[in-house]
Amino acid sequence: MIDASDNEILELLADKYAQMILQQTRDKAMSAKELSEECDISVSTVYRRAERLVECGLLSERRVAHPDGNHHSMYEARLNELTIRLGDEGFEIIISEKPTGDLADRFTEIWEGL
Repeated sequence: MIDASDNEILELLADKYAQMILQQTRDKAMSAKELSEECDISVSTVYRRAERLVECGLLSERRVAHPDGNHHSMYEARLNELTIRLGDEGFEIIISEKPTGDLADRFTEIWEGL
């Protein structure tokens, strides 16, 4: 669910790092390290932008646990399509989301939503 004002979304999408993260995670989930290497930006920048994208609902975050007790996050774009309309009261943003995660994750989300 998109949880941000239209202005917040426009501001975030104007950021080149946020754009790169969304583009890279459009078709597959990636870790912060992978995004850092692919986008040629620092891991800390990836985490900052990813946090804002997740807060706004444009990016999903999934924790992956390792047998040694450690874990890392995988990020995947939720944004499928964005339309901006100019109306009497200003700009209106319409966002089409895409399903993220694997089938088991989606089933769990549906089940929990019942």
